[in-house]
Amino acid sequence: MESVVAKARKWGNSVGVILPKEVIEKIGIKAGSEVELLVSARQKNVLKELFGSMKGKAKDKRPIAEFLKEIDRELYND
Repeated sequence: MESVVAKARKWGNSVGVILPKEVIEKIGIKAGSEVELLVSARQKNVLKELFGSMKGKAKDKRPIAEFLKEIDRELYND
């Protein structure tokens, strides 16, 4: 058994998942092979979204304490 994370994509009127070539070769999947999928949706990570959204933006020049207070206000609606 192999664990793979793949993004579901629109495929006509359906949604499909493309498996990486390395996994297909390792397991020996061929066209027409039956495969069993254990499906789970990933939960959104709030912190990753918050800090990931800062990638590629200019660095904030404020002191870290001020920045953390702003984050607390946004998270806790103070």
